Amino acid sequence: MLSRRWSAFLILVAAWSWLIWPRFALAIWRDDRAWDGDTPTSFLWVHALLIGASLAIGTAVGVLGVLGWRRARAR
Repeated sequence: MLSRRWSAFLILVAAWSWLIWPRFALAIWRDDRAWDGDTPTSFLWVHALLIGASLAIGTAVGVLGVLGWRRARAR
C-alpha cells in the first residue's frame, strides 16, 4: 500500500505532466521543423509519440496516486 505522502507525490507528478506536456506540444506544433509545407515531418511525429506516451504515463501515475490516497484515508 502507498502512504498518503507517496500518493500525494504521484498526484503532483501527474499534474506536472499535464501542465508541461501540452505546452511543449504547442511549441513543437509551431516549430518550423514540424512541417514541410502542409505535411507533418518525422520531427512532429516523434515528438507527438513522446508527448502521448508521457501523458499516458502521467495519467496512470495520477490514477495510482488517487487510488492510494483513497485507500490510505480508509485505513
